[in-house]
Amino acid sequence: MKKYFTLLAGIAILLIGCDNDEPTTIPDPGNLTLSFQNTVNEAALSMLAANYTNASNETYTVNELKYIISNIRLTTSNNTTFIYPVEDSYFLINEDGNKTINLSNIPADTYTGITFGFGVDPTKYPIESGTLNFIPLAEEAGMLWTWSAGYKFLKFEGTYATATAPDDNLPFLYHVGSHGATLDNYKEVTLAVADFQITSANATSKTIQFDVAKIFDSVYSLSLEEKDDIQVDPVNAPKIAENISTAFSIVE
Repeated sequence: MKKYFTLLAGIAILLIGCDNDEPTTIPDPGNLTLSFQNTVNEAALSMLAANYTNASNETYTVNELKYIISNIRLTTSNNTTFIYPVEDSYFLINEDGNKTINLSNIPADTYTGITFGFGVDPTKYPIESGTLNFIPLAEEAGMLWTWSAGYKFLKFEGTYATATAPDDNLPFLYHVGSHGATLDNYKEVTLAVADFQITSANATSKTIQFDVAKIFDSVYSLSLEEKDDIQVDPVNAPKIAENISTAFSIVE
């Protein structure tokens, strides 16, 4: 009988303990805004009105700058990764238009890093499901090749003059993309960020700077006088893509 009462007492204590347990509350997800700021050597890019000089001592003016950002991932303070839904993770940055990416429904957490792609990754090449909702925007912006399936990751155009012909006003054109398995110019960029929190209660934003000067001069130095029209170029297009992978930074 004593054992019976002891058992009943234990069950009662257990039930009381269960009743006192509060349900685990999962914080509501929040939003993140990424604002892209195009610069030349840390000064804000000025379209048409300004002349810039590259390492080859060529002056250039920018008439058009567009590029594709994709595959956004966020790293938490616990070193886990939140992958933004791939089908919604393709964005066009246009110096003459939209330069903001709005991300929604991100798990509330503390984050320490941002990773994104420059261009469209090879698994979605040439054009497959997952990027279909992005095609109309890319087509309207001139970011699709008209003669071959695939995206232009970068559309960078303007005019230039050289040291030997300073009064010239020559056009230049850099269109960089991937072309099948033989010419893959997709790059991923990872940026460390000072810890920031995403919650449903706070609007969170980060500014990402893109240094246009590094298109010409970074890992490689490119001269417009040597070649001012680079498109399906197995030698120079990968150099531009490599330079661009170094051109992004976080503004803290």
